This record gives sequence, structure tokens and C-alpha cells, in this order.
Amino acid sequence: MRLSPEPDLIGHLPRLRRYARALTGDVTRADDLVQDTLERALVKLDLWQPGSDLRAWLFTLMHNLFVNQIRAPRPAETALDEALEVPVSGGQMEALAARDMHAALLRLPEEQRAVILLVGLEQFGYAEAAQVLGVPVGTVMSRLARARERLRHILAGEPAAHLKVVK
Repeated sequence: MRLSPEPDLIGHLPRLRRYARALTGDVTRADDLVQDTLERALVKLDLWQPGSDLRAWLFTLMHNLFVNQIRAPRPAETALDEALEVPVSGGQMEALAARDMHAALLRLPEEQRAVILLVGLEQFGYAEAAQVLGVPVGTVMSRLARARERLRHILAGEPAAHLKVVK
């Protein structure tokens, strides 16, 4: 039985959903990943140390679930073009830029995408990102540098053949 107050899991939902959507590139899969993360958090709540960083713990759970899911076989996915349809209205240029960035992120290797999303989107520090991913800080820094460089090339429209894949 837990004597300390329950952590605020609900308060972390917006960030978890944003990170899951960026990781998966699919709203439905992202919602499933968030639900799986919260379910795992509730089951393993006794493992969380009160006073420690709940956000980092939740993101670690989500990252591990995501890695397990991408290793498992899954049914055929929607074509990339269909998944990236963005309605164009008053903010056409912004919507197109967001679509291009989303498509470029999906072209990154998973290890690089996770780092750039944690540091760039979720504003984790290098040490926090390293903790979430279970890698040394130096690995986070090198993956981030390679991810940024790869994104620059992708967004510049360079052919994929010129992009060296390094994890």
C-alpha cells in the first residue's frame, strides 16, 4: 500500500501525447502508445521514487514501450503520403512547413528521431534525455548532432543516397 500522495500522471498527458505523435507519426498509434504508457505507469507505480523526476520516468516508460513495439511485427501501415495529409487553409505556408518537418523527422533513424524529439521538442536536457534513452550523455550529443545534420540535408531536398546512415 502506498502511503505517499499519488503522482500527477494526468498533468503529463499533453507532453506524452505530443512526444508519442512525433515518435509514431500516426495519431491512432500515438494514442495507443500513451494509453500503454499510462497503464504501465499505474502497474509499476511502486517502482517510481517519490521526489524523483516523474516526467523522465514516464518518458522512459514510453520510449521502452515504443522500442518494443517497433521491434515487433505490425500490420501494413498507411502510405506515408496519406499519413501526412495536412489540410491547407489560412496558414498554408506554416502547414506545409510543418508537414515537411514531420516527413523529415519520420525519415530519421529511430535513435536519432527520439533524441531530437526529447531535446528539441520536449526540451529535456542532455542528461535527462540520456536517462530516458538509457545511453551515455555523449551518445545523446552525437545522435543529436547527426540528426540535426541529416534533417538539414533532408529539408534541403538532397537525395537519400547522399545521406550516410549512422546510429
